[in-house]
Amino acid sequence: MINWLNKLVSLGGFTATPLEILGFLTGAIYVYLNTRQNVLGWFFGIINAVLYAAVFWQVRLYADMGLQGYYFLTSIYGWWMWKFGGKNHDGIEVTFTPKHLYPIFGALFVIITLLWGFLLGRFTNASLTYADSALTVASLIGQWMLARKYLENWILWIIADACYVVMYFYKSLHLTAILYAVFLILAMIGYVQWRRDAVRGSEVA
Repeated sequence: MINWLNKLVSLGGFTATPLEILGFLTGAIYVYLNTRQNVLGWFFGIINAVLYAAVFWQVRLYADMGLQGYYFLTSIYGWWMWKFGGKNHDGIEVTFTPKHLYPIFGALFVIITLLWGFLLGRFTNASLTYADSALTVASLIGQWMLARKYLENWILWIIADACYVVMYFYKSLHLTAILYAVFLILAMIGYVQWRRDAVRGSEVA
C-alpha cells in the first residue's frame, strides 16, 4: 500500500516520506470512522497523532507538532465519551453546540493565537507562525467539540481543512495537503450525517 501511494504521489510530481504516507492512511480512516460515529476511529486518531508529530517536527511546524499531543489525549477522551459518557454511561449523542460556548471559543481563539504566534516567532525558527497558530487553535476547539459530539465541529473543520490544504502545499507536504482535501470532503459529509441525528434528537427531547 505504501509503495502504491508513493507511485501515485510521484505521478503528480510530488514527494512524500513513509511517515507522511502512514499518516495519510491512518488519518483518512480516523476521520471517516468519526463521520460514521464509530468509536474505533479514536484508535486510529491516536496512531495518526504520533505519526504526524514526527512529520511536522521535520518541517518546523512546531505549533502543529504540539497539536498532535493534544490530539493524542483528546482521542483517548473522545473514545471514553463516545463509549461511556452521558448520564447513563452508555455513550453520548449528537447535539447542537450550546450557544454560551461561542463567545468562549471566540475569546480563546483570538488570545491564544496571538500569544502562541508571538512566542513561536520570538523564540523558535518556526514557519508561518501566526497562520500555523490560528489553525492550531481552531483545531484544538474543533477536536474538543468532536469528542463531545457537537454538530458544529464539522463547520469548524471545513474552514480549517480548507486553510490547511493551502498551507501544506506551500510547505511541500503534498500528500498531507491531499489528505486535508479528503478531510474537507469528509467534514462536509460528516456535517450532513450528524445534522440528521442532531435534529432527530432535538425533536425527541
